[in-house]
Amino acid sequence: MGAHGPIPKRTEERRRRNRDDGPELVQAPSGPPSDLPDLPDPDPLWHPIASDWYLSLRESGQAQFYEPSDWAVARYAAELMSRGLSSDRPPNGQYVAALNSVMTSLLTTEGDRRRARMELERKSPGPQLAAVRPLDAYRDLAGG
Repeated sequence: MGAHGPIPKRTEERRRRNRDDGPELVQAPSGPPSDLPDLPDPDPLWHPIASDWYLSLRESGQAQFYEPSDWAVARYAAELMSRGLSSDRPPNGQYVAALNSVMTSLLTTEGDRRRARMELERKSPGPQLAAVRPLDAYRDLAGG
């Protein structure tokens, strides 16, 4: 797994690039991979949040690196999540930590991916619209 400590910045946010930070950075396109295997649908008995999380993995860029065993771990994590969310008792810290550890091993958050030296390419934003503030300031000066 990746390093501990603060989450590294994205490569475009870094100032210095002259130091070797360890393993080479892997960049992958964001969005669903084109060659997803046939995956089982979420269990209809799962809690809706667990189903949404499991389905979101199919749409995530890191899924292109998943092997069948990773998908099995994802189903296991969704089952754990569902049982915890459907329980009458509030989740305890040990349960939450164990579930978070499983989710971390699947690189489900941006911080997890950066620590593992993986970045998903962000889609470029659309055209920038002009700010309205200068027009408002001009109108105020003109007394309008």
